[in-house]
Amino acid sequence: MSVQDVLDRARAAGRPLCTGAVTGAMGLTITVEGVTSAVGDIVEIGGDGPSGVRPLQAEVVALHKDRLTCMPLGEVAGVTVGSRVRPTGRPLQVPVGTALLGRVLDGLGRPVDGGPPLAGRARYVDLATQTPHALTRTRVDQPLSFGVRALDTLVPAGRGQRLGIFAGSGVGKSTLLAQITRGTDADVRVIGLIGERGREVREFLEENLGAEGMANTVVVVATSDEPPLVRLRAAFVATRIAEDFRDQGRDVLLLMDSITRTAMAQREVGLSAGEPPATRGYPPSVFAMMPRLLEKAGTGQVGSITGLYTVLVEGDDHNEPIADTARSILDGHVVLTRAMATAGHFPAIDVLESISRVASSVTAPHRMADAREARRLLGALRDVKELIEIGAYQAGSDPLVDRARALEPQLTGFLRQTVEDSTPPDEAWARLHAIVGSA
Repeated sequence: MSVQDVLDRARAAGRPLCTGAVTGAMGLTITVEGVTSAVGDIVEIGGDGPSGVRPLQAEVVALHKDRLTCMPLGEVAGVTVGSRVRPTGRPLQVPVGTALLGRVLDGLGRPVDGGPPLAGRARYVDLATQTPHALTRTRVDQPLSFGVRALDTLVPAGRGQRLGIFAGSGVGKSTLLAQITRGTDADVRVIGLIGERGREVREFLEENLGAEGMANTVVVVATSDEPPLVRLRAAFVATRIAEDFRDQGRDVLLLMDSITRTAMAQREVGLSAGEPPATRGYPPSVFAMMPRLLEKAGTGQVGSITGLYTVLVEGDDHNEPIADTARSILDGHVVLTRAMATAGHFPAIDVLESISRVASSVTAPHRMADAREARRLLGALRDVKELIEIGAYQAGSDPLVDRARALEPQLTGFLRQTVEDSTPPDEAWARLHAIVGSA
C-alpha cells in the first residue's frame, strides 16, 4: 500500500460520520437518501440493532439529484424503509498475492473453502485498476502451451493472448478448461466460474482440477443464485487477482466461464438502474463493460495474462450479440460444435472454424507449414463429405482428397484426446509432422 493510500484512508477515517436512510427497495435496487457517495463506492445498510447482525453491503450504481441507487451484494431480507445507511468512502477491495494460491474465493474475494482467513496473509487493494496503455504492452511473441494437441498445433496461443471458446451448452467447455489448467505451462492459473450451477462447482474442483490442478490455481466462484452484482464483480475480482500476479512479472493463465453470464449479470444491473434495453434486451452498458473487462488481460511491461473466455452461444447461434462482440475484441476464437460432442469426439474443437490471430508470431515457419497442410487436408475432407457419404465421389478425382481420405484416421486420432491426457507441445508437433510432413 502506497503512502498516498494510507493518507487517503486516514483522511476518510477522520471525516465526520454521516448516515442516511433507505427510502425504498424495488426489484434489485435500493434507494438511499441523506448521504453522498461516488458511483462504485460501497455503502453499509443496517447492522445497527442490538442483534449484532452484520450490515448489508451495497454498491452505488447510479446517482440522482437527491438520492443514490444501490445494488445489494447480499440478501436484502430484513431491510426496511428507514434502515440506517453508512457510506464507507471507498470501492470494493479484494485480496491479492501468493497467499491466494490453492484457495477458493466467492465473488467478492472472501474465502469459502474452509481454509484460514486471508487477513494478515494477503494484501487488499481496490478492485478498479487502470488498463495498461497500448504502447506500454510488450508484443505477443512467446508461445504458451495448453497440453491439448488440437490447440497447441492448429490454434497456437501466445503468452498475453486473449482467446474465446465459443460453444453451446453441454459440449465440454468446462471440461476443456480443466484439461488446459492441468496441462498449461503458465506460472499461475486464475479461474473465474461465473453463474455456474452450484452442483457443478465442487465437481469441477475435485474431479476436473484435483489437488494437482489446484496447486498453483486461484478459483473465484459466483453461482447462478448469487445477486447479479456479485456475479458481475466476480469476473473483475478474478481479473484483478490475475493483474497482481502479472505485475509481479509472472505469466498468468486467466480462464473465465463464462463471459456470456457476466454480460447477463450486467444486463440485470443496467436494466434495474434504469438503462433502456437495446440489442436483444442488452442495455448499452453491457457493450461498454465487455471491452473494459477483456482489455485488462494481455501483456504488460512485465509478465502477461493469457485470457481464455468461454462464450455460451444462445441456440448455437455464433452471431448473437455477445458472441459477435466478444469475437471482435478477442485475439482469436476456438469453436466447439455439438455434432462433434454428440459423436464422442473430445475435445469437440472444430479446428477449421477456429483461429489464432497470433499463430504466425509464436510458431516457427516449418511448424506453421505442417499446420497449414493439416488444415488443407481437413478442409478437403469437409468439402466432399456429402459426396463420400452418398457414394458419389470416385477415387482418383482429386489427389488432395485421396490423400486426405488416406490420412483421415491418423488426423482424427491426433485431434482426439482424453481428458487425462496432456501432450507436451514438442511431442504434439512431432506427431503432426509424422502425419502430414511428407507433403
